[in-house]
Amino acid sequence: MSRLPTVSANMVWAVLGLIAAVVMVVQKLYIALAVFALLILAIAATRRTVRGRAFTDRLKLPVLALLSAFLVGGIVLILSDLEFYSKLSANPLGTLEASFGRVVVAYWELLKGAFGDIPKISTALASGDRNKIGIAFRPMSETLLATTPLILTGLGVAIAFRSGVFNIGAEGQLKIGAVFGAWVGIWIPLPFPFGLILAIAAGVLGGALWAFIPGILKAKTGAHEVITTIMLNAIAQQIMLALLLTPILRPEGSTTPISWPILEASQLPLLLALPKLRVHWGLILALVAAVGTSWLMFRTTRGFEFRAAGLNPRAAGYAGMRAGRTIVLAMTVSGALAGLAGAVEVLGTNRYLSPGISPGYGWDAISIALLGGTRPLGVVIAAFLFGALRAGGQGMALATGVPIDLLGFISALVIMFVAAPRLVRELYRVRISSAAPQTPKVVETPV
Repeated sequence: MSRLPTVSANMVWAVLGLIAAVVMVVQKLYIALAVFALLILAIAATRRTVRGRAFTDRLKLPVLALLSAFLVGGIVLILSDLEFYSKLSANPLGTLEASFGRVVVAYWELLKGAFGDIPKISTALASGDRNKIGIAFRPMSETLLATTPLILTGLGVAIAFRSGVFNIGAEGQLKIGAVFGAWVGIWIPLPFPFGLILAIAAGVLGGALWAFIPGILKAKTGAHEVITTIMLNAIAQQIMLALLLTPILRPEGSTTPISWPILEASQLPLLLALPKLRVHWGLILALVAAVGTSWLMFRTTRGFEFRAAGLNPRAAGYAGMRAGRTIVLAMTVSGALAGLAGAVEVLGTNRYLSPGISPGYGWDAISIALLGGTRPLGVVIAAFLFGALRAGGQGMALATGVPIDLLGFISALVIMFVAAPRLVRELYRVRISSAAPQTPKVVETPV
C-alpha cells in the first residue's frame, strides 16, 4: 500500500486533530485538551521536514524544555507529598493514580488562575453584567499585567545577549527606572499626556544610565559585566530604599517606605474600563517596544553591528566595527528597556513607588530571553508564559495547597533545559541545529 502524499497526509492528520479537539471541548474535557495540545506541540517541534525546518528548529528547544520542566515539576510535586510514602506500600497503583491526579488538578488550577474559568466566563458574558464580566476576566487581566514588565525586561536582556554581553542587571535597571519615573510623576505637574510622556522618558533615561555604567566599565577597563551588573542590582535597591525614607519621595509624617501617589496626569490609563481589570496601556507600549526591538536588531545597521559583535567580536573589529562602542550602546539600550519596565510598573500598575515594585521581573528576564531564543517574538511568547505562571500560581496554591515555590522550581528547570541543548538532544533523541536558540557564549571582547 503506497503512502499518502505529504500534503494530503498532513491535511488528514490536521482534520482528525481538529475533530478530536472539538469533541474534547463539547465534552468539557479541558484537561485532556491541554495535554493533547502539548503533545501536538512536542510532535511538531521534533519533526524534521524540509519545509519549515527553520521554524520547527526554533520550536524544538523551548517546547521540549518547557515540557520537560513541567514533567519534572510534577514528579517533584509527587515526591514532596509525605502521604505518598505512607500509602505507597499498602496500595501502590491507587497511590500513584491519586498522586498523578493531584498533579493534573494542580496544573489545571494553574491554568484557571491564569486564564479564567471557561463556564464562569460564558455565564458572565451571557448575563451582560459589567461587574461579573470584570471578575470573570480578572485572571487573564492579571496575566497580561504581569506579562507587560516581563516583555520589556526580557527584550532588554535579549538585546544584550545578542550583542555578546551578559546583562544580569535588569532588576536594578528596572528599579532605577521606577525611581526616575516616580519622581517626575510626583513632582512635575503637567497636563495629560505630557506628564505621562515625561515620566516614561525619565524611566527610560534612568535605566539607560544605570546600564551605561557596566557597559563603559567593560569597554574601558575590561571589568566583567556579570559582576558589575549584579553589584549594581544591590546598589539600586539601597538607593530606592534610601529615597523612600526621605521627603524626596515619601509623604511627610509617614513611617511606611511608600512614595506619594503618582499624579493623575502622569498615570497610564486602563486598557479596558471594566471593574476588577487592572491591565493598562503599558501592555500596548510593551508590544510596540517588541516591534521596535525587532526592527532595530534585524533591519538596521546598528542592529547588525550588535549581532556581529555577539557572534564574533574579533571579526567585527576587523570589519571596522568598534567593539567597545557596541558594548556600551547595547548595554544602554538594554537598560533603557528595563527602565521602561520600571516606569510602566510605577505609573500604571502600582501608581506609587514601594520596595516591592518588582517581585523579580529582572531575574525572570534572563529565563525569558533564553526561552525566547533572544528573538523579540519569542520573548513576547515566553513573557506571556511566565506571566501566566505568576498570575496562576496564586490560584493554584489556594485551590490545591501546592506551594507557589513549585513555580520558581519549574522556572529554574526551564533555564536548565534551555541552557543545556545537548541534554535535550540526549533525552529526546532529536537534533538541535544551528537555527535553534543557543545559550550566549562568554567571549573576550577587544577594546
